[in-house]
Amino acid sequence: MPDLLTLENLGNLLMLCFLQAVLGFDNLLYISIESQRAPVPQQKSVRFWGIIIAVALRVVLLFVMIRLIGALAKPFYIFEWVGILEGAVNFATCVFFIGGVFIIYTAFKEISHMLTIEHLDTDINGKSGKSAFQVVMMIVLMNLVFSFDSVLSALAITDVFPILASAIIFSGLAMLLLANGVTKFLERNRMYEVLGLFILLIVGIVLLGESGQAAAHAMHDPSLALKLFGYEVIPMSKSTFYFSVVVLVVVEILQTGYSRKLNRERHYGKH
Repeated sequence: MPDLLTLENLGNLLMLCFLQAVLGFDNLLYISIESQRAPVPQQKSVRFWGIIIAVALRVVLLFVMIRLIGALAKPFYIFEWVGILEGAVNFATCVFFIGGVFIIYTAFKEISHMLTIEHLDTDINGKSGKSAFQVVMMIVLMNLVFSFDSVLSALAITDVFPILASAIIFSGLAMLLLANGVTKFLERNRMYEVLGLFILLIVGIVLLGESGQAAAHAMHDPSLALKLFGYEVIPMSKSTFYFSVVVLVVVEILQTGYSRKLNRERHYGKH
């Protein structure tokens, strides 16, 4: 125990908590949006149990990855379709690709749903008819997809399991504290739910980009990176992602404020 309480480990713990908070933003957003698909009386418990189970499984995933990181990193297939698809595929590639495709599909589906409904007030409750159990399982599944990125990033900082597990648990507690507030905000300001869905769309694109470099990064061999039609699949940088998110949020806030100003002027103009 005294070996854990070193300045290096404490510094790594602070860095990991910050990392988990930054990388967990998109996860929290997904949880807030997805939980609204459950029956209203059960939405709060869905968020609670979804996060609790997901954090527990994330710790298990971390434990497994520390011991199997070599096996997970090794490519199990290499595409050699010159000029069409080239590069290596490993376990991380599959996780990022499947997760990215699913998130993009979810975002498009919900955006199209919001464009086709006639009465927004009647759509707030029971949007998709999913049971609480289905929503919890979906939150847990997608939390694991999101966590793969953060777990790999965390392992780059330290391989001390208690430190890594503590950071994951702290991030889970933060999500428990914030999830209800974020969900209530989206319910009161439904225009921001569209913004959230577009951010999720960008997250899906980020994950697809990560899939292209997963095997190359794991094996420290740039030649293993995936190439599509001769172009290397390059992930969006975290700074670009968060800059895009900030721009979307600022535009939405300015547009909302301007719309309210126009509505007030029209209202007073009629009188």
